[in-house]
Amino acid sequence: MNAEALIAALDLPASSRVDRRVPKKLLLENAGPTAADKRRINDGIDEMSWLATLKPTTIGVAEYRDDAREYLEIPVLRLRLHATASAARLLELVHRAIPYPLLLVTEQGERCSLSAAHKRWSLGEAGKTVLEGDVVATDWAVQRDDAGWWPTFCDALSIGKQPGDTLRALYQAWIDTLLALQAARVTGVFAAAASAEHAAQRRDALQECAQLDAKMARLRAAAARAKQISHRVEINLELKRVAAAHVAACARL
Repeated sequence: MNAEALIAALDLPASSRVDRRVPKKLLLENAGPTAADKRRINDGIDEMSWLATLKPTTIGVAEYRDDAREYLEIPVLRLRLHATASAARLLELVHRAIPYPLLLVTEQGERCSLSAAHKRWSLGEAGKTVLEGDVVATDWAVQRDDAGWWPTFCDALSIGKQPGDTLRALYQAWIDTLLALQAARVTGVFAAAASAEHAAQRRDALQECAQLDAKMARLRAAAARAKQISHRVEINLELKRVAAAHVAACARL
């Protein structure tokens, strides 16, 4: 899977296309980065372009507003990173810099990623937006294990297969599709969420799986370091309990 294939899979209408280069200055002014982040942007980004803008006048999907957030448009951007760039941090900076919920296609060498992140109004700074939750991405995988479900995943990305009532519903559907791909890497099967409730359950289960994976890694390391047999037995018993919880979390995917 490459960036061109991901963009093609989105099937964006011609009426939404922009195809304009975005200067790094935009990120430097709006991401609020530290000196280290400014260096990451200057050294790590080779090119950024604005592919399309999805809004009522370009795709016929209504805006969404409530007290905490608004979805007036969804920009679709393409980001090319230097081979040695810190990809995860740069993805976060780009999502922070654009004041709208953003669909971002990022490429770094032969790897590519599709990412999204909800935004809401800042509670401490009027007129500013902040990320609402984590950036959800395809995890940079161009893995052999993904080959079986890439066609289904790409088919599920098509804008024509997303809900068309509001821009927020459209954006959430893409996030749910990204989460379905993450779940497929655990279960071995790509399946779209059956409902909004199922999608929320899957998101929570994926977070729990990640936390339990990290805990199991720490316990295994602790067991390897343990010198007393009784301590090692205690750690291994805890490891079994955590592993059982991990199996239960995976079953909710």
